[in-house]
Amino acid sequence: MKMTRRGLLGAASGAWATTILSKPVSAAAEFEFKLGVNTPDTHPLTVRLIEAARAIGAQSSGRLNVTVFPNSQLGGDPEMLSQLRAGGIELLAAPSMTLSTLVPLSGLPSIGFAFRSYDQVWAAMDGAVGDVVRDAIGKTGIVPMKKVWDNGFRQITSSSSRQLNSVDDLHGFKIRVPVTALLTSLFSGLGALPSSISYSELYSALQTHIVEGQENPLAQVSTGKLYEVQKYCALSNHCWSGYWIVANRRALASLPADLLDIVNTQFDTAADKERADLLAMDRSLQADLTGKGMTFNTPDPVRFRAALVKAGFYAQWQKTYGAEAWARLERYTGPLT
Repeated sequence: MKMTRRGLLGAASGAWATTILSKPVSAAAEFEFKLGVNTPDTHPLTVRLIEAARAIGAQSSGRLNVTVFPNSQLGGDPEMLSQLRAGGIELLAAPSMTLSTLVPLSGLPSIGFAFRSYDQVWAAMDGAVGDVVRDAIGKTGIVPMKKVWDNGFRQITSSSSRQLNSVDDLHGFKIRVPVTALLTSLFSGLGALPSSISYSELYSALQTHIVEGQENPLAQVSTGKLYEVQKYCALSNHCWSGYWIVANRRALASLPADLLDIVNTQFDTAADKERADLLAMDRSLQADLTGKGMTFNTPDPVRFRAALVKAGFYAQWQKTYGAEAWARLERYTGPLT
C-alpha cells in the first residue's frame, strides 16, 4: 500500500502538488495515502480535506502523509471508486450518489423531496439512517468514516432557452444527472430526459448543449463555474446529498491503532467544520450568483412530489431499499408514500 513521494507527485499537477506539500513532511513517512475528490480547490469540501490531511501529518509526526488530489485529477467519480476498491488509491471523498452504484442504500437519504431542513438531515445521518448506510458500505469491502460530509440540497439549473417553474416545464428537458439510478428515476418520473454524465465532464456537456441543464447544490454551481453556461436556477431542494470519506480496507488495516485513531478523529472533526462552511456559503450564494447573471425562482415542491407519487417513484424505491431501511428514513421525514 506504500507509494513513493515521487509517484505521488508525478500523478498530480505540479502547481497543486506544490501547494499540498508545502508543509514540512518527514522523508521517512511510513505510510503514503492518496485521497481523490471531484471538487475544485476552492470548495469547502476540498479545503477541509486538505486541512485534515495536514493535521494527520502533524499529529502523526510525519508517519502518515495524506495527499489530496482535487478536481477529479485522478479520474471521474466512477473511476476513482474503482481505483479505491482495487487499492490504486487509499482514500476517496465519494459522493453519496456515485457510491449508490456500488452501495444502493447510499442513495436512501437522497430520496426526492424527503428532507425539508438540515435539522432533519443531520438527525438522520448522525442517527439511524447513517448507521444503516455505513453498515451497507462496510459490507462491500471499503470502510467509511463515521461522519458524512455535506454536499447540500440540490437545485436545478437550465440554459437561457428554458426557465423551470413547474412540473410541466420539465417535460422533455434534457438534464444531466450523476451516474446513479435514483436521480435518473426521479427526473424520469417528472417527465424530464435525464442523462448520466460524470461531474468531470459536466461543464463541457452544458457548454456544447449535450444537455440543457443539470442539478447540483449551489456550492457546486459556484465553484464549478456552471453559471457561465447556465442562466436560470430553480430552487427546488429536490433532494439532499453528501460525501462519504471511504478507505480501501487493506490500506486502513495496515495502519497501527494510534494512526487509525488519528485518521478517524481528524476526518470527523473536519466533517463538522465542512458542514458549517457549506451552510454559511449556501446562504450567500444566491446573491453572489445573481450578480454573475443567474436568475432564480422557487417552484412549488408539493406539485413535484405529487407527480412523483403518481409516477410510482416512492413505491419503487421503498421496495428497492426494503421496509426496514425505509422505516428508518421516515422516522425523520414523516410518511413519504
